[in-house]
Amino acid sequence: MESIRQLFRIGQGPSSSHTMGPMRAAQIFLKRIAEKPVKNATVILYGSLAATGKGHMTDKAIMEVFKEAEIPVEIEWQPKVFLPFHPNGLTFKAQDAEGNELDNWTVYSIGGGTLANEEFNELKTASVYDKSTIDEILEWCNDTGFSFWEYVEQCEGPSIKDFLAEVWEVMQDAVKRGLNTEGIMPGGLGLPRKALNYYVRSSPMSGSMRSRGLIYAYALAVAEENACGGKIVTAPTCGSCGVLPAVLYHLKTSHGVSDERIIRALETAGLFGNVVRTNASVSGAEVGCQGEIGVACAMAAAAACQLFGGTVSQIEYAAEMGLEHHLGLTCDPVCGLVQIPCIERNAFAAARAFDANSYANYTDGHHRVSFDQVVEVMKRTGHDLPSLYKETSEGGLAAKLTRRHNF
Repeated sequence: MESIRQLFRIGQGPSSSHTMGPMRAAQIFLKRIAEKPVKNATVILYGSLAATGKGHMTDKAIMEVFKEAEIPVEIEWQPKVFLPFHPNGLTFKAQDAEGNELDNWTVYSIGGGTLANEEFNELKTASVYDKSTIDEILEWCNDTGFSFWEYVEQCEGPSIKDFLAEVWEVMQDAVKRGLNTEGIMPGGLGLPRKALNYYVRSSPMSGSMRSRGLIYAYALAVAEENACGGKIVTAPTCGSCGVLPAVLYHLKTSHGVSDERIIRALETAGLFGNVVRTNASVSGAEVGCQGEIGVACAMAAAAACQLFGGTVSQIEYAAEMGLEHHLGLTCDPVCGLVQIPCIERNAFAAARAFDANSYANYTDGHHRVSFDQVVEVMKRTGHDLPSLYKETSEGGLAAKLTRRHNF
């Protein structure tokens, strides 16, 4: 299993698979053709990338890269063509002044900003972990007395703490920017930012009502920043980037949890997300939103449970519930934008992560369904979902609202 550095990617929103991935692919392609007499280029977007690419600013991300290289580029859209390797396929072509093809490269954005094709796979980089399931890691923890975060540090080395310190800074900055920004989000839906309103309205409240309002506000803040193309961290994706920061920021500001302990919680959260990424998928185009919001909820639940003093068994249980109770969740973004229902889902998943933590801490950690079993079911469920419910904007809310309001 690879490093959690590949899970937590710092970059611009609104989509890890539809914005970050294609932008990185364009940068790689430019290196391939750097020594060739390229006059112009063509990029063909297939399947989900084409179906929701405009809303995710896929074309703008690619064109920005080619603009810096001063190479004219044309984008072609093929939303009905699904290449067999993955729904998020794109082909780069380079031509010389006479129209001769100099290079042709097809690659796939498989989720979380990760790229792959038949020749390489960024998920299969140098192995950092000797175990790839939570059951194996949990057994090791019980045998040695170490916790999940300590396993991460033993495998990753001390430098992982510096990396996660930067990740945490970016997450906090996204919360703060989101709480101080108002206005209508881009894309044409006319959707106003709501994070500041939730934050203000929660201030005079007390107890659980105030706590819940703050959690909503923090999740909305980051999700809205992402929707506007702001700087965020994939956790595990751009579309679900508000869940984990909201939980951790709330624990820091309302419960006095130190940054050092939060970095340990990020290690644990990353471990659970990495297991899903290795054994299933975090791509909405491949398994639906259960692989994005569901996994984000599991990561946040594990982090929260650890910070509330949960045992390794309770932490595993909290993560299991966070994912289990999102099974079957479809990815149906209206107009292909990471706004409806994506932004609200971040807020609800953050709150659900706290619920999973609370539920797990009331138990001794023993339960019938393991996290790994839910990951397997999530993968199978995702593959059974019709393609129109996997980030194509042709089913569910996307189909209903687009037709009704002529978006």
